[in-house]
Amino acid sequence: MGPHLDSPAVQPESSVELTILMPCLNEAETLETCIRQALEFLDRHGVDGEVLIADNGSTDGSQELARRAGARVVDVATKGYGAALMGGIVAARGRFVAMGDADDSYDFGTLYPFLERLRAGDDLVMGNRFRGGIAEGAMPPLHKYLGNPVLSFVGRLFFRSPAKDFHCGLRAFNREAILALGLRTTGMEFASEMVVKASLAKLKISEEPTTLRPDGRSRPPHLRSWRDGWRHLRFLLLYSPRWLFLYPGLTLMVLGLVATAVLSAGPVTIGSLGLDVGTMMFGVAATVVGFQAVIFSLLSRSYAAAEGFLPPGSVRFQALERRMNFESGIVVGVVILLVGILLTVMALIDWGDAGFGRLDPAASVRAATPAALGLMLGSQTVLGGLFISLLRIRVLRPEPGVGPQAATPTGAEVVGQQA
Repeated sequence: MGPHLDSPAVQPESSVELTILMPCLNEAETLETCIRQALEFLDRHGVDGEVLIADNGSTDGSQELARRAGARVVDVATKGYGAALMGGIVAARGRFVAMGDADDSYDFGTLYPFLERLRAGDDLVMGNRFRGGIAEGAMPPLHKYLGNPVLSFVGRLFFRSPAKDFHCGLRAFNREAILALGLRTTGMEFASEMVVKASLAKLKISEEPTTLRPDGRSRPPHLRSWRDGWRHLRFLLLYSPRWLFLYPGLTLMVLGLVATAVLSAGPVTIGSLGLDVGTMMFGVAATVVGFQAVIFSLLSRSYAAAEGFLPPGSVRFQALERRMNFESGIVVGVVILLVGILLTVMALIDWGDAGFGRLDPAASVRAATPAALGLMLGSQTVLGGLFISLLRIRVLRPEPGVGPQAATPTGAEVVGQQA
């Protein structure tokens, strides 16, 4: 049984500078070519290194072909692109790791600029196919003109990352720095997770032009455009609560509050457009949904930071988070509730003046809506403060190998490691 991915990584042998890592799932057609290129690179530049194949359950004899070609093979039981790569990174013996697909679409002989960047102190060196050149037929138009540019733009916008080609399969990094990020995804989104967490951790990231050529396989690639594209986008959104919840929520809440406040005074006419209590109700709905999104952004950010998914955040956010406890939530929520109760009493007084009989529908809705909104927002604030306090409860977790749960696997495993 090899090293567990949740256990401390094996320290690399000090004499090995670079591990060239390739994930593999039935790559018999191209694997030997890629290994030969990588070994020739190491020999030509006098680099003390190894070629490591992280096999993800090949059934075409890729493992034996790799060994005969001079590579070391580690078998990764957990399925997935990310699981294979993480298993390989854990098992790597080099101080630095360069990873690339085993389909002959990248030239492993061009890794020297990547290695120079790492020697100079960079933590992650990304390949950039758009700067280096994409050969005809190497990338589907959907990926070239929509998928990769859009996802890379989103990644730079959300996480202020310098990488302009988020999903380039050829990259190199300092092994210890990347292991310290605690990468967890097992699928294709692993490529995004590495860049996102490196950016959030303020690692030193640079880029080198690289070329992409059509792969040498006769079968279709493992990548599924829409499925894996969505998984990348979903990952980017989940790791940025501001863009997923906070900014849309604030926008909805402000627009809803303005509409509700303006229409509370009476109908509004803009040209031929008449706005009345119907629009006011939609304003209330926008306010409530927006407020929920804002609260959820705070909850998700607190949870992600507490569980190690995200770093603690800026000094201002940490100061705000310290003030967001049950007591402060109760105070703010009670104030909003009192406003709602006061408006409710005023509406009841107006109804009493009419003998508790039938009221003008528009006037009744206009009086009751702000009161109901205050009651809803006040209740949500109290509940949000309570939940933030629950998230702050700290528990003791058993260390790996300690306690009754130690024997229960909690993640991917690397098994059958062979020299």
